[in-house]
Amino acid sequence: MIIDTHVHLDDKRYDEDLDSVIKRAHENGVRGALIPGADPKDLQKAIDICERYENIYFAVGVHPYHAKEFDIDYLKRFASHPKCIAVGECGLDYFRLSKDDKAKGIEKKLQKDIFIAQIRLAIELKKPLIVHIREASYDSKEILINENAREVGGVLHCYNASEILLELDKYGFYFGIGGVITFKNAKKLVEILPKIPLQKIILETDGPYLTPHPHRGERNEPLYTTFVQKRISEILDIEENKLENIISQNTNSLFKEFK
Repeated sequence: MIIDTHVHLDDKRYDEDLDSVIKRAHENGVRGALIPGADPKDLQKAIDICERYENIYFAVGVHPYHAKEFDIDYLKRFASHPKCIAVGECGLDYFRLSKDDKAKGIEKKLQKDIFIAQIRLAIELKKPLIVHIREASYDSKEILINENAREVGGVLHCYNASEILLELDKYGFYFGIGGVITFKNAKKLVEILPKIPLQKIILETDGPYLTPHPHRGERNEPLYTTFVQKRISEILDIEENKLENIISQNTNSLFKEFK
């Protein structure tokens, strides 16, 4: 059984054919999905989707790009829903910071404060974290360790092949591998993949983004986790059925609600 542990099914690009998207995935062995929180205004839509489909769950969280919209009381309203199984995607993303040094400092502090608040929320709720890290590996690792995120663990979404982050395996974190592993320019990720403990790899698409080869340029969807799994099996030289069983066990260890 394959689970897409990170797909934005609440994105408007799925509005017209979501039933078909879910059916295609299911018919090809992708039997569940997790919708991360990113923009708070989409949380109710995520709940509506989860209530329509079996084995689809959601997380409450605010992406660092939406840090100014963070409201912990608002998130808590949704966190009590039985299909909320994680907190995130939260984290640090320095890719789009202002060029002005003062503004950059303010933006970094806001992202860090909101990240810390969501880690503490996850610990309070006893739910694992979905962590977004882009060009901020050192700061992210430091915060996760200092805030004792190992109490709940989680997944490093779209793992960025940073050597710095490999140590987080010891802190209860898994490594989300998606379509990037199939890209021709993914040399660094391909090289570091064997260094990740096999028992800590889980699959994701980040749909509708980061569509894997051979569907680059198209909308991504849960079905395409099959291409990610196939590429991982090639790189690690592991028979695909065996790999699927291992990754399924990994996913169920982190997100125990999946059936």
